[in-house]
Amino acid sequence: MSNEMTMLIRPFSPVDEPEVIDLWIRCGLTRPWNNPHADIERKLAVDPDLFLVGEIDGAIVATVMGGYEGHRGWINYLAVDPVMQRRGLGHQMMEAIEPLLLARGCPKINLQVRDTNQEALGFYRAIGYAVDPVISFGKRLIVDPPAEDSV
Repeated sequence: MSNEMTMLIRPFSPVDEPEVIDLWIRCGLTRPWNNPHADIERKLAVDPDLFLVGEIDGAIVATVMGGYEGHRGWINYLAVDPVMQRRGLGHQMMEAIEPLLLARGCPKINLQVRDTNQEALGFYRAIGYAVDPVISFGKRLIVDPPAEDSV
């Protein structure tokens, strides 16, 4: 018997913000140095159609943000409600975002996973992603004030 569930996947709407941020907090995706409100605002200014939410019975249970700058695609904020994990919802979100990136001509998708997140590493491997032999660098250009509800 399959454990997989089906959900409605649709573009993010600004009214979704509180529920989405709550999901990200429950999934452990927020960090004090990444204000989720600012991240959403920035995403809505650039390719908002690549910000998807998944709903079951009207409740947001999954999210994914995609991006493409002309060379590589990126995945951010893939989240599945912890009580709904291991039911195919993350895979459904990736199956929804990948064709949108491909339609823009995106030849390859990159993503970053914290090296301590073994479940996420296993998930991405299971859906065909591989570890690239690179080191990820970052430099913060804008320091966001922490969001009160993100820690």
